[in-house]
Amino acid sequence: MASIRDVARKAGVAISTVSKVLNHYPNVSEETRIKVNEAIRELKFTPNTIASALSSKQAGRVALLVNLNTQTQAIDEIDMQYLSGAINKAQEKGLDVITVFFSMIKDRSVAEIENYLRAQAIEGIIIYGMSREDKVLHKLIEGQRFKIVAVDAPFVNQSTSSVAIDHEKAQYDVARKTLHENQGNRILYIAGKKNGFVTTQRLEGMKRLAAQEGLSLFVRQGDFSEKKARQLTFQYARNRDIIVCASDLMAIGAMRALQEMDIFRPVCGFDGITLMGYAGKQMNTVKQDFYRVSSEAMEEMGRLLEGGEGRAVVLDFSIVRMQYLDIIC
Repeated sequence: MASIRDVARKAGVAISTVSKVLNHYPNVSEETRIKVNEAIRELKFTPNTIASALSSKQAGRVALLVNLNTQTQAIDEIDMQYLSGAINKAQEKGLDVITVFFSMIKDRSVAEIENYLRAQAIEGIIIYGMSREDKVLHKLIEGQRFKIVAVDAPFVNQSTSSVAIDHEKAQYDVARKTLHENQGNRILYIAGKKNGFVTTQRLEGMKRLAAQEGLSLFVRQGDFSEKKARQLTFQYARNRDIIVCASDLMAIGAMRALQEMDIFRPVCGFDGITLMGYAGKQMNTVKQDFYRVSSEAMEEMGRLLEGGEGRAVVLDFSIVRMQYLDIIC
């Protein structure tokens, strides 16, 4: 007797798509609906053999795999925006989601993670905060047993898409704007975490700007830490003209240190978090819409679950100066 998995395989779609067709969901293309119904007829599949666990509420579940930053509460806003964007889009598309944290799968093998996710009827995973050191997740992506969307990580294959802004260009643009608004060519660049994908991309933007403008670029790792950026500013800012930070949190740490040192240096950040509006000094920053990034990631997940191939999705960004009156409700 044919199973729902057999139907999905023959039609070239996900199990969740077959379930949607059987349950008459409206967000399925006519072409896909026809393919699924043809497979059902050819295999003589009887819908009432579907187990209740494969109902529309259980089939095709998507896991939001989040890497929480436990060192500070100041950037919880980013994770909350990610979750809100994904959950709202999932409701719109009729997809069921659960949240899984990196700590819940820590030290597990690829096979153990697969079993853990399969036991919860997971077919798709959106990964937030993956680094170069997360080798098990890299292997999970390479295995292509799940539909995966990697946020801010450049992984693309048949079953995997990436969703991100152009971090190299964004870093270049915000630093160039700050440079042209101020005097100086000695730049202190406080980078993010050494193992981060976005850290490498943003650093490439700074190197490009330095080469074009003939700048002296002095790079130190700030690990996205407000405290570490503050310490680096105390240590190096007097001999530099401009401070470029790879995150808003580090920019705030740098600005506070400058105030304590009683010297002025232009500072710019990256991310556009609400906290920047309370910093007291208007700084250029890259405004990412984290809600939209995550919403687009879920949109892309829906496309993959419908049988689409993986691709790189690049979203836009803006350069802004965040003010207190812009962020209060």
